[in-house]
Amino acid sequence: MMKKTALISVYYKDGLVDFVKELVKLDWDIVSTGGTLKTLREAGIEAIDVTEITGFPEILDGRVKTLSPQVFGGILFRREEEEHQKTIAEHNLRPIDMVVNILYPFEETVKDPNATKQDIIEKIDIGGPSMIRGAAKNYKDVMIVTSSEQYDEVINELKSNPNPGIEFKMNLAKKAFMRTAAYDIAIANYFMSETAEGNPEELFMHFIKDSDLRYGENPHQCASYYKSDAVNGTLNDAKIIQGKALSYNNILDITAGLDFITDFMDRPTAIGIKHTNPCAIATSDNIEEAYDKCIEGDSESIFGGIIVLNEPVTAALAEKMTSFFLEIIIAPKIETEAVEVFKKKPNLRVLEISTLGQKEKADTVFTRASGGILIQEKDNDLYNELVTVTKREPNESELKDLIFAYKVVKCLKSNAIAIVKNGMTLGLGIGDVNRFFATTHALDMAGEEAKGAVVASDGFFPFADSIAEFVKYGVTAIIQPGGSIKDKDTIEYADENDIAMVFTGMRHFRH
Repeated sequence: MMKKTALISVYYKDGLVDFVKELVKLDWDIVSTGGTLKTLREAGIEAIDVTEITGFPEILDGRVKTLSPQVFGGILFRREEEEHQKTIAEHNLRPIDMVVNILYPFEETVKDPNATKQDIIEKIDIGGPSMIRGAAKNYKDVMIVTSSEQYDEVINELKSNPNPGIEFKMNLAKKAFMRTAAYDIAIANYFMSETAEGNPEELFMHFIKDSDLRYGENPHQCASYYKSDAVNGTLNDAKIIQGKALSYNNILDITAGLDFITDFMDRPTAIGIKHTNPCAIATSDNIEEAYDKCIEGDSESIFGGIIVLNEPVTAALAEKMTSFFLEIIIAPKIETEAVEVFKKKPNLRVLEISTLGQKEKADTVFTRASGGILIQEKDNDLYNELVTVTKREPNESELKDLIFAYKVVKCLKSNAIAIVKNGMTLGLGIGDVNRFFATTHALDMAGEEAKGAVVASDGFFPFADSIAEFVKYGVTAIIQPGGSIKDKDTIEYADENDIAMVFTGMRHFRH
């Protein structure tokens, strides 16, 4: 009986030699190309140069080596078809029973800041995807291996069954088509990013399953987490120090917190999150004080929530945090001594994200819509220009709080109002159906503390009724986008009550 043949051409050589040695022990012939052939021969493995099969040398700097009927005839040969058998015999083609191909690293090259356009283009594999697709199409007769992680699996199967069953081979084919699909998506997206103006005419996305979750938002809903290739400032860069597995709702809250913190990296800041909304945000000269102010801002709502900090957590801060019921703590660094403190609460989830606050180059927001998907640029800016529209200018302290408050209100679901004093939220009106409701909710939360505070609104005030409420509570300054046909009334009411008002020219709705 003719020995089986494996055609092997891989970019990454990790684990290759040991894998091929096992194939040789199992009486397989090896055909190989270029650098792969050199690696195998240097390891003492007898391998046939693919040019002996094709009768044609590699040309064009290796761009053409396997694109040959001698290769693809051997791959696509259907063993049970009599006409195929005759064709193979007539043309003296060698059947190929396994293709092992690891593609050129296109995705990695695109991410390399030092890669030139030509470097990227040269990492577009042509023969590799063609061989993979051919072998996967003919999976009944040909095994296709596309990752070094499959080497042990394939050898173990061959040792127990020299002729693996259809289910095993079909699973390899499934993974092969998944690999070529992801590869083509990466190439298409690269060319669209280089040539398109605005949003692309077609949208391709690729996510890899990271984990199954216990359930979704509610116990009756099935859920999983799929990750993209984004790393900086994301959950994908998290080092889990301790704690239970993350839930669906945990991941939603973490995502919100990582998004919010990017606007507050200029000063030590603590953000408390509950149901993807901040329940308190505070900033200070040091992170411990910022945390204290954050808890003080709303100690009830943060109970069982998550805290995001933009400075390292010390042992002293960890002691404070373990005295309070929190679900998750996220920071760019958890000091060694703090890790020991957190061990007192083993169920507390503690995450270290060294790239916290960093933004990906292409920040795009995707939202599911009925029958499709919406995409938009991420709301990365804060304001166009700060213009005082009242007779009174905000003083230095007020202006500092106004800018902080505008960062806060940008994090809230609309309609939104944030009341702030001394770098600390006092009252938040979140997700109300009109701005007056958001106003009264924020003021109810702030109470008497609103006296001397400033206010931020994510959209313009359609009427002066909210301003009248702020006057009652002693608010001294307001920041808002402006743009209402009633702006004149709002400004006049502020002037009559000695309130400073600043327009930003930029709205921050969050639906």
